[in-house]
Amino acid sequence: MKLITFAVPCYNSQDYMRKCIESLLPGGEEVEIIIINDGSTDDTFSIAKEYALRYPSIVRLVDKPNGGHGSGVNVGLRLACGLYYKVVDSDDWVDGDAFKRLLTAIRTRAEKGNAPDLFVVNYVYEHAADQTSYVSAYRKQFPTETLSDWSNVKSFHFSHMLLMHALVFRTKVLRESGLVLPEHTFYVDDIFSYNPLPCAKSVVYLDIDFYRYFIGRADQSVNIVNMVARWEQQVRVMREMIDRWTYADIMQFPKGLRRYMIHALANYMMTTELFLCAEDTPERRECFKELWQHFAEKDKKLCNKIRFGTYVLTATILPWKLRGFYLMRGYRFLCRHIRLG
Repeated sequence: MKLITFAVPCYNSQDYMRKCIESLLPGGEEVEIIIINDGSTDDTFSIAKEYALRYPSIVRLVDKPNGGHGSGVNVGLRLACGLYYKVVDSDDWVDGDAFKRLLTAIRTRAEKGNAPDLFVVNYVYEHAADQTSYVSAYRKQFPTETLSDWSNVKSFHFSHMLLMHALVFRTKVLRESGLVLPEHTFYVDDIFSYNPLPCAKSVVYLDIDFYRYFIGRADQSVNIVNMVARWEQQVRVMREMIDRWTYADIMQFPKGLRRYMIHALANYMMTTELFLCAEDTPERRECFKELWQHFAEKDKKLCNKIRFGTYVLTATILPWKLRGFYLMRGYRFLCRHIRLG
């Protein structure tokens, strides 16, 4: 049985994809690696084909027209044979020792019949500019190596979030959640990290630094220049998250999950406001207004809960230009302290 499927969406990844794939191969026959060539114009396809030929029982190659990162995630999920599903971006990699511990945990729990719907692991920001790193861990929020139903999960603070890099979902849970990410859209990781989360009824946190998140390339989506330019795509992602769960839904979740979903949605809205307010144009102002109108029409209670929360309210009540300044300074502060960009 394949314990885990790794989906590796690739677009013009020839310069760094080998490191990613080589870090996954030590899983041997217990893993499946699906490399999705997303319409690359460099040697990505040739490199992927090389691995598929060398490791035919482990590596699968999908060659498709360009559809964006979300398209690659969708294809991988549709084809996955593994008990669990994990997306690894082609410029990232996984830690060898942590990988062994994750596989052991999956194997042991699967054999005992108490495998969770979701494993949460630590991820590490690997900053390109100065070769420093920062670990994002969850030991203050989750009991370690304990099967939980979210009821004993503690509060998250400020910008601390369960990003895609930290999540290893059971494949069946993702499929049953109905997850389909938008194509030709950046920032779909937010949807992956938010929309299916309540469908995971049980969770186990492993205090291992598993995922290595390479950050600092000029063409990355989290680069501040790209974020400012791609504001419409972030708004599209935000609307999908607004539409997924109602206030009534969230209030039915276990306490720990309920608190987190509100916390996460507020943070995603703050991020969206950063995208919008980074520049002052009539289009951005109108989009900002329409987004909040849509939220209020969709779910007034949830809208008010988010809008009048401390951080979102503080930003929203400021004049537009001051709001943009405040949010940009906040983002750069986080960049300095957690090496985000």
